[in-house]
Amino acid sequence: MTTKFTADHEWINIENHEAAVVGITVHAQDALGDVVFVELPEVGRHFTQGEVAGVVESVKAAADIYMPVSGEVIEVNEALRADPALANTDPMGEGWFFKLKTSDRAQFDALMDSPGYDELLKTL
Repeated sequence: MTTKFTADHEWINIENHEAAVVGITVHAQDALGDVVFVELPEVGRHFTQGEVAGVVESVKAAADIYMPVSGEVIEVNEALRADPALANTDPMGEGWFFKLKTSDRAQFDALMDSPGYDELLKTL
């Protein structure tokens, strides 16, 4: 499984040839503080890369969740909807936001790898 990152602090894992899992990074949840609400996208909806797909709200602020690659949402994390704190306690695991069927693998390949994302964080 390969994890890539966006400049907007989302992560994406390709699970198989087409399905991917999306969430927010450790940096994003650290910056937000205690997450109290998540708005997840509708299953079956198609998004283009960069489009707002959801919202995460914390005690400090609200932030949009951007679609890291184009695709159709095939599942949302109902456990996260019920317990938004999962985004804080396990942002790269149980705190995932949604799964999608990707429509352009080249978009995934063009995202940052872990060392690239670490370099981005040094500039913030």
